[in-house]
Amino acid sequence: MPHIPGTAGQKLARGVGRLLRMMDHAILTEFTPIRGLRVDVISLAPGGDIWIVECKSSRTDFSCDRKWHGYLEWCDRYFWAVDSAFPQELLPVEHGLILADAHGAEILRMPPETRLAGARRSRITRSFARAAAIRLQAGLDPQAFSGAVF
Repeated sequence: MPHIPGTAGQKLARGVGRLLRMMDHAILTEFTPIRGLRVDVISLAPGGDIWIVECKSSRTDFSCDRKWHGYLEWCDRYFWAVDSAFPQELLPVEHGLILADAHGAEILRMPPETRLAGARRSRITRSFARAAAIRLQAGLDPQAFSGAVF
């Protein structure tokens, strides 16, 4: 059996990740574009577009989130991912909408594209690449990150 994450947000992120991989995107979860901001899912499309997906598991989860406005300037497209029980009328209609669960997802609404400036795209793409490489190395050699390397 494949591992299914425990929290509702992690389950949404898993389903979103599966959808985006089927679209040939490279995906990272729990990514920090800049200090103080941590996005649930960020993806790099084959053409270099950056998408950010914020997973919301409940009305309270959405209403308590004060940071999401800061994510908009770090992507070409911004989405909300929710499950079928989420009250979708709470979400701003100018953003994308993904319906997800732990097993998959579908895009219900594609947001308009807001192209990143070249310098910002370069910065986020380098940060994405570094984070992906570090995570890969950590998975292959956890001791390299424990201070126990000789």
